[in-house]
Amino acid sequence: MRSVALVSALAAVAAASPAGSAPQKRATVTPITTKGNAFFKGNERFYVRGIAYQPGGSSANIDPLADPDVCMPDIEKFKKLGINVVRVYSVDNSASHDECMNALAEAGIYLAVDANNPKYSINRAEPAPSYNAAYLQSVFAVIDEFAKYDNTMAFFSGNEVIHDEPETTISARYVKATTRDMRAYIRARGYREIPVGYSAADVTDNRLQTADYFNCGTDDERSDFFAFNDYSWCNTDFITAGWDQKVKNFTGYGLPIFLSEYGCTANGRDFGEIEALMSKDMTPVYSGGLMYEYTMEPNEFGIVQITVPKNDPTDQTGARKELPEFQNLVKAMSKYPAPKGDGGYTSTTTSRPCPTKDSKWMVEGSLLPAMPSEARQYFEKGAGEGPGLEGPGSQWAGTTSTEDAQPGSGTAVPNSDGDSAASSLLAGTDKAPFVISGLVAMFTLIGAVAL
Repeated sequence: MRSVALVSALAAVAAASPAGSAPQKRATVTPITTKGNAFFKGNERFYVRGIAYQPGGSSANIDPLADPDVCMPDIEKFKKLGINVVRVYSVDNSASHDECMNALAEAGIYLAVDANNPKYSINRAEPAPSYNAAYLQSVFAVIDEFAKYDNTMAFFSGNEVIHDEPETTISARYVKATTRDMRAYIRARGYREIPVGYSAADVTDNRLQTADYFNCGTDDERSDFFAFNDYSWCNTDFITAGWDQKVKNFTGYGLPIFLSEYGCTANGRDFGEIEALMSKDMTPVYSGGLMYEYTMEPNEFGIVQITVPKNDPTDQTGARKELPEFQNLVKAMSKYPAPKGDGGYTSTTTSRPCPTKDSKWMVEGSLLPAMPSEARQYFEKGAGEGPGLEGPGSQWAGTTSTEDAQPGSGTAVPNSDGDSAASSLLAGTDKAPFVISGLVAMFTLIGAVAL
């Protein structure tokens, strides 16, 4: 009966309440949207022509967009490269990003930002405990911080959580639940529609299953885009790299696709990938990609060397030196511009059937975990101050989900033991925003308990 009451209350308040006002926008660029299987900047097709940007790598774990002394000299390099997107993997959701984000906007550069960081993420080895209220509070705080910038292009709900071991595919349920929760939170808080999607590893055994999984089910569960990290082009060509087959496999996928990383270093790099990505062979299916990566780190993929004190790897304010491949990327970006017109995109969005369980894909069924009950309060109140990059971490913070959710209904269904599961607020039954005043009324009606 409580499930019925929740659905009825949600429908009533959504229909009766006026729309809430969005926060004041600070940037002056045109926001990026999705349509069919492509991104758009207003009425113009938008292609991702960008670079991965995480000075110091995961070991330093700093936020380059929270420190103007770090971002400002790099933005000058970005202008020289001619890029239009940067991807940052780890951001401080307790810090201000106004100066760096506005400087990026002035340069016409957008941000694709990961909502996770090393301390607040889904643990592929034990995903269930790591999907908890503390984790979602951190994720939602990232959204709160970056939704106010019009040059925030997209949020990543995870990066390579699913990998080549079959057991890691179980984590897909929790990453997809996070994607659902992020999209629902954006609507609930009255923000503009900001695309949310997953950045996958390019694993032959589960690449297509992963893509299908994030584009199956009800609208509230499906991603806004799919991206994957591809290192198969090693200074070769479209066919030798196997990209022709990948384009064929993803034709008709129904969502925007782009490469969240590319840039194999095995045979040197002249970045011929850009020619292919901007060609008619790929633009009907792909929307560009992000070269990995900007700074030279121990893995030796970078094109800029930063002078860093030996005793402090977190200090990324030193001199910038362009490495030889920097100019190679400048030349490729200049030689292979974004094509004119719509690139042959498909104007309709379509879903995929959910993959079936087998020896390589261990997710059974399509049900997702219900959002942890203690996270409900954030839809009404906002996430509050984020824990930043120095917080205690969330992977064993407790209060995880203990039941599955009915797709699209906002209710929970009995768990595998047959016990009755409590109702849980999830994504809405359609694409209309939740209204804050309506949520207050709803919580009163159903007697939800906040933290």
